[in-house]
Amino acid sequence: MSSNNVPGSWSPDGQELCLTEDRAVRKIWILPLKDRKPHLFVDSPTYDTAPRFSPDGNWIAYSSNESGRYEIYVRPYPGPGGKWQISTEGGSEPVWNPKGHELFYRQGQKMIAVDYSAQPTFSAGKPKLLFEGPYVPTPRSFPDYDVSPDGQRFLMVKAPEQAQAPTPINVVLNWYDELKQKNPAGNK
Repeated sequence: MSSNNVPGSWSPDGQELCLTEDRAVRKIWILPLKDRKPHLFVDSPTYDTAPRFSPDGNWIAYSSNESGRYEIYVRPYPGPGGKWQISTEGGSEPVWNPKGHELFYRQGQKMIAVDYSAQPTFSAGKPKLLFEGPYVPTPRSFPDYDVSPDGQRFLMVKAPEQAQAPTPINVVLNWYDELKQKNPAGNK
């Protein structure tokens, strides 16, 4: 592993960190705290990034450009097992609903949600649009937003409004003379 690693998320028990090795291609690694010996989780010739543990710790969602554009994928943790493509028209910045059974991701200006079931095996529903707006995308591939513990609200950075009128500045000259006229020295 290189020294330029980017953290993704902690496992729910706080004992493992999923991260990416930042090189020409990004690979996803797991760093256990008990022995501090990282092991490869996703090894592909593509750019895999933004790994996030599911709330139960049994799955990792991530973004990959293996199809030619960035899409969201899910793999079982610790494995082995297959992978499931979650997004259908591009996707980045996956975040699990803390209450489970829903995965969020961004698709440009759109926030998308996908329901999923993990029993008896993983299966995902159809992506649905939650909302869209001028929210600032991350300059990286990692989420620049978060979801409230109840899974009902999002914390996002809103883009500044364009073409705002400049705030006027008033300059008052001879203000001290005006103040003396309004409050002569004898009136305190």
